Amino acid sequence: MHTESIERWVHDHTFGQDRKKSAEHRTLIVIAVTLVTMAVEVAAGISFGSMALLADGLHMGSHASALAISAFAYHYTRRHAKDARFNFGTGKVSSLAGFAGAVVLVLFALVMAWESVARFISPVTIGFDQAIFVAVLGLIVNGICLLILGGHGFFDGKRGREHKEDADPVHVRADRHDDHDHNFRSAYLHVLADALTSILAIFALLFGKYLGQQWMDPFMGLVGAALVVRWSWGLLRSSARVLLDLQAPEELRGKIREAIESGGDNRISDMHVWSVGPGLYAAEIAVVSSQPLETAGYYDLLPKDLGIVHMTVETHRCASPALKAL
Repeated sequence: MHTESIERWVHDHTFGQDRKKSAEHRTLIVIAVTLVTMAVEVAAGISFGSMALLADGLHMGSHASALAISAFAYHYTRRHAKDARFNFGTGKVSSLAGFAGAVVLVLFALVMAWESVARFISPVTIGFDQAIFVAVLGLIVNGICLLILGGHGFFDGKRGREHKEDADPVHVRADRHDDHDHNFRSAYLHVLADALTSILAIFALLFGKYLGQQWMDPFMGLVGAALVVRWSWGLLRSSARVLLDLQAPEELRGKIREAIESGGDNRISDMHVWSVGPGLYAAEIAVVSSQPLETAGYYDLLPKDLGIVHMTVETHRCASPALKAL
């Protein structure tokens, strides 16, 4: 009896997560720029006795620490991409890091709000010239960092599984990756939040210096804190959806349903689609049909740009081809 090697159907679940992506490289560059700026500001603050420069240098250090979470997540994802203990690879590390980064942003906003309220109650003397210089320097550095980051991302009869890898193993365009990468989004929001505080600080300090409106300084602190919390909330929600395996967007599920039900009398009776990484999705689908397709048939019906990297299909044969839509 002729036996065929099962190796033909054996595959890994790395889905390209073992590759070093451009977002990781850009994040490392931003960390380096931030650390250099921190060293310069701390050295200048100590040399010239400027508390404002020293404080901003230390703030840059905390900023670099937050970005280090993103860098570590990228490294961990690549290093453990082929670890079989991860059912669908390490793609969700991105969302975990994004969630952690969003929590750090919220804490940062709360500190901003607390300090602002304290300055409303007990105003402090502001060295406007030094403070404006530091704010402008911070804005320039954060602007450079933002430019570096780049804003903006089966079974025949019973049960079976089909996984395919073409030239692009995850069927995802490179320009879509950052839009779905919660880790990258977290890094970008950290830099953006820092740039926002610099802009608001410059605005408030100019008002204070030339119009004597010192209350604008703590007020802008509250405004900045509110905006950071709002941005963080969006990141918390989107990353939590991935971590909790919520259903993929309705648009994606609609395209899957349309593609499968357009072939013969196939009707989907149950469908679960969830994210397993940035721009990567797994799907479990139950199909009812009078003439179920072969193992790979349902996968071949799908558009190749949906990011479906793993699909399991359960088929149920019905007696009549005149199947009504469910």
